[in-house]
Amino acid sequence: MAIRERMSGNEAMAVAMKQINPDVVAAFPITPSTEVPQYFSNFVADGVVDTEFVAVESEHSAMSACVGAQAAGGRAMTATSANGLALMWEILYIAACSRLPIVMACVNRTLSGPLNIHNDHSDSMGARDSGWVQLYSENNQEAYDNMLMANRIGEHPDVMLPVMVCQDGFITSHAIENIELVEDDKVKAFVGEYNPKDYLLNKANPISVGPLDLQAHCFEHKRQQAEAMKNAKKVILEVSEEFAKMTGRKYGLFEEYKTEDAEVAVVILNSTAGTAKYVIDQYRAEGKKIGLIKPRVFRPFPVDELTAALSKFKAVAVMDKADSFNDAGGPLFTEVTSAMFAKGVFGPKVINYIYGLGGRDVRSTDIEVVFNELLKIAETGTVESVYNYLGVRE
Repeated sequence: MAIRERMSGNEAMAVAMKQINPDVVAAFPITPSTEVPQYFSNFVADGVVDTEFVAVESEHSAMSACVGAQAAGGRAMTATSANGLALMWEILYIAACSRLPIVMACVNRTLSGPLNIHNDHSDSMGARDSGWVQLYSENNQEAYDNMLMANRIGEHPDVMLPVMVCQDGFITSHAIENIELVEDDKVKAFVGEYNPKDYLLNKANPISVGPLDLQAHCFEHKRQQAEAMKNAKKVILEVSEEFAKMTGRKYGLFEEYKTEDAEVAVVILNSTAGTAKYVIDQYRAEGKKIGLIKPRVFRPFPVDELTAALSKFKAVAVMDKADSFNDAGGPLFTEVTSAMFAKGVFGPKVINYIYGLGGRDVRSTDIEVVFNELLKIAETGTVESVYNYLGVRE
């Protein structure tokens, strides 16, 4: 049976890594992800895992070491946040184009500048087109569960892409919550061994990794990456279904909360979904038909499924904890509205709120502002402003 524990999101991610027992973990400390490799290094020191822990001099080196280890035929993992993820930028693309299923714990934090150690999604959103699968986690349990599923997803022969598991810095990474852990033997059986088809240390089939790729082949290789990302959606659902049979915890591409008869809804990533659920319960008690959609999978983007779910609402607010500085909306908003346009879903009025930048508190009263505006739009059919900021001093 499941093991009941209390731990932070960072410790939960580290415990998942311990249970997976990767061949190599290379990491460099950066707030608020430092605890992940810190906890894991204790497991190494205590002999609980036989992982080679590489303490590198920078995040660029951490990802480079993971690329080398994974290319050699090993299973590699790491963790980082914000500026650390930015320092990895070059190697993120190399890992993805080399089809190396590295798993990274990304503890979301504001990407400088200005310098800020608190939570928003500017780091992972900045890396959204680097070719990594991206999973988002509302709470500690989801962060742990997503980490357990990440290797299975990335290592599938139809995918072979790196996977980024995101959770909100400090809000969940450092907060203690009740959590259910899967038994070690079940995790081992679920994740399985990493048996790549091609790798550097396979003397029976010697290869090179990362050679120059010019006009004759580069386009085709990028196209293969795109197809792999497309395949990832089906694999994510298959792995999630198998995980549900093992744990009873079912995950899809996104979660719908009280949307069956909802007239309006918000679309929110990560921990703010919990605040929104609280507001929804309060408003539901007053008879207001509101709901929530919480994307779990941002890459690949679930175009067909998400647009079908959104089509039934009169008004939708997409909430972004990152800004694109394009005068057109945040990254989640532009992805959602682009998908809706492409699929011919023109029924709902859709607005955008940029919120929580630099760790600005998001209170239930802030979410009430959003729902009140949506209910007004649903009643009048009039949108006064599409691109909005929430909780900022103008």
